[in-house]
Amino acid sequence: MLKILTTSLIVLSTPAAPATDLALPEPTGPKPVGMTSLHLIDSSRPDPWNPEADKRELMVTLWYPALKAGGKRAPYLTPQESAAVLKSYPDVAPDALTKVRTHAGLDAPVRKGRLPLVVMSPGFSFPRATLTSLAEDFASRGYLVAAVEHTYESVGTTFPDGRTTTCLACVKGQDGAKVAASRVTDVRFVLDELVKGRWGRSIDRSRIAMVGHSMGGNSAAHAMAADTRIKAGVNLDGTFQPLVERLERPFLLIGAPKSHAPDGTDDSWKKSWAGMTGWKRWITVTGSDHSAFVDYAVLRRPLGIPSQELDGARALEITRAHLSSFLDRHLRGRNTPVEDFPEVTDHSRNASAFSAAH
Repeated sequence: MLKILTTSLIVLSTPAAPATDLALPEPTGPKPVGMTSLHLIDSSRPDPWNPEADKRELMVTLWYPALKAGGKRAPYLTPQESAAVLKSYPDVAPDALTKVRTHAGLDAPVRKGRLPLVVMSPGFSFPRATLTSLAEDFASRGYLVAAVEHTYESVGTTFPDGRTTTCLACVKGQDGAKVAASRVTDVRFVLDELVKGRWGRSIDRSRIAMVGHSMGGNSAAHAMAADTRIKAGVNLDGTFQPLVERLERPFLLIGAPKSHAPDGTDDSWKKSWAGMTGWKRWITVTGSDHSAFVDYAVLRRPLGIPSQELDGARALEITRAHLSSFLDRHLRGRNTPVEDFPEVTDHSRNASAFSAAH
């Protein structure tokens, strides 16, 4: 059974004194970034986690290259969402995460033209906002990004009418394969809604990728198996359940060494490696932990919450660089070089020997 993480902030090292300035790293691309939110309703199926709901409601955040910079800054989390994330940290103000500084203009006009699309899925119990640093960077480089909030799998999701749902799926012994299957259905529904709706004219349907963290990374592989529209995928430190049996399109694995080096505590990567028969790469980042690949890399330490050993800005710099290079290569046919970061270990060459033994 997959061990699903049900706390939003994973801890490792020594806490620091809380700080009031919470800013995400600036995007590295040349384009200004816009952001908007969508409330989507799938009336074709009941909610898998709430037996009282006869339809599945989802919130989706879009980031995109904007026509011009400026305007009101996009919010990070609502007060209710922030309080839910920080519930286990009584020394941190419940509204602290409402003060996080983003770099996108709220509802800014989108640039014209068809853009490659990156669908994103967060970790189990993690709000979609935790993917903001990555999403803003992709958008600044010319990608349209859609981060899906998987309702009742996040500790807090606020809807436009003011409701804030909780994590009904966060129960002991939760079946990871069931969660992944539900997410695959969510993602396919969101893709359908995006391409047929007003955003369809901004999407190049031949260039779609999926990037996920933790359970979202697991779901990326299974969404690719179910939907050929998704041309490439990334798993950020997520256990595979079920294992990947056959995946012929490009896939990137980025993880923390303790769990996801070939001799780490999670053997699902080496067991799945042989089933990935397309372009593939497997790297780990020294000094990282499970949450070092998303916004918590830079937010935990200023809040006085223990964090990964590696500097948070450095962790996101490494993650962004590898993801941008991967997306450019497989969605745009571009060779975007990646710095030779000393913290990064590439296991791709030796991984076949590990997977052959399992």
